[in-house]
Amino acid sequence: MKKTILLPVVLALFFSCASTNSATVAVGEAKSKVLKTLGNPIRTLDNNQNGEILVYADQVFTDDGTSLAGSNYWRYNYVYINKDGKVTSTRQEKQNYPPQAIDSQKMQGLNLLTAK
Repeated sequence: MKKTILLPVVLALFFSCASTNSATVAVGEAKSKVLKTLGNPIRTLDNNQNGEILVYADQVFTDDGTSLAGSNYWRYNYVYINKDGKVTSTRQEKQNYPPQAIDSQKMQGLNLLTAK
């Protein structure tokens, strides 16, 4: 009897500890729900007069066999929040630079931070 109860509890705990990238948010959700689902962002960027951008990032290491530490990249998840506190869009990408190197002023000129 204890084994049949223990197994679902262990599975529920395992799935609740998933990475932030496996969780998704929908357009129209409130910012508070995004924070509950994904946690605190690693960075928050100002999106001009449109609102803000929550930046989530995971560093991924791959074993390419060429170096002792292997190669790495960053997997980004951008969540665009409008002035009303609602999700307008999301975007995911892979980059080689760390979250500290994101310069919102330079990216605005490239039109990458504009919610679509």
